[in-house]
Amino acid sequence: MSGAGGDAKPGPDPKPGPGERLSDALYGLGWAAVKTLPEPAARALFRTLADQVWKRRGKSVLRLEANLARVVPDADPARLAALSRAGMRSYMRYWMESFRLPTWSPERIKASIDVTDAHRLTEGLDAGNGVILALPHLGNWDLAGAWVTTDLKVPFTTVAERLKPESLYDRFVAYREGLGMEVLPHNGGAAFGMLARRLRAGGLVCLVADRDLSASGVEVSFFGDTARMPAGPALLAQQTGALLLPVTLSYDDTPVMKARVHPPVEVPGSGDRAHRTSSMTQALADAFALGIAEHPEDWHMLQRLWLADLEPRGDQQGGDQQ
Repeated sequence: MSGAGGDAKPGPDPKPGPGERLSDALYGLGWAAVKTLPEPAARALFRTLADQVWKRRGKSVLRLEANLARVVPDADPARLAALSRAGMRSYMRYWMESFRLPTWSPERIKASIDVTDAHRLTEGLDAGNGVILALPHLGNWDLAGAWVTTDLKVPFTTVAERLKPESLYDRFVAYREGLGMEVLPHNGGAAFGMLARRLRAGGLVCLVADRDLSASGVEVSFFGDTARMPAGPALLAQQTGALLLPVTLSYDDTPVMKARVHPPVEVPGSGDRAHRTSSMTQALADAFALGIAEHPEDWHMLQRLWLADLEPRGDQQGGDQQ
């Protein structure tokens, strides 16, 4: 799941480079092979991979650690190192589960997530005005989506960042569509219109919304500094009357992921659209911050986020594959 915006059909795929072809091949191997491993072996393998990546101290690990330093500003170097190691293990748990998720039964999916205050979602859907779920990069949002489609039996629409090569993007779309999601690509205004139509029909839209992928995001105060987050969830709520619900996810030492549906973000009764959008996006950021502060190791933010960290060329446009 991702931010907002996009057209409905991928364009021609330019010839991918060697690195892109390797990425596509590795992800294909993951989906084909990891789901056939015994689960204890898969968990051990991905924990070992996480520790090896962490020990190499590459750019992604250093960026994760720098982001965590903002979340836990009083952490000394030893604690930051421990948090980043736990963060890489959490990140690899996400991938291990995602590679295996297509083989899980509805009963297994239901048993793998414990949702607090799910009534806010179900009551919102029953009201018939549409619901927007907005999440940060916490835990496993694909598992949360699979719970919605299998346990609640509610289809939903989301947006995925366009990846390179196109074949890798197609793998992710097929994977998420196989879990019951309608996936729109993230590059343009057509997706926003489609999302609005789904909401006006009483449907559900799910968006990962803690990192802006455009130049039109909303500036928010986030852990004491300025970051930019997408305006899409707030704009959709204003234009359609849909309920906007923040959701945070977390892991613990059990196989069961925890989810919390936060109170709805209300549309302010005064101010122009820009003011309302800014206020609502800040409310989302505050809800995300609550969940991230409680479980910083489960925040999979391996990219630059805060404006002070962004390079002039705009690293906020850099993507992940989630």
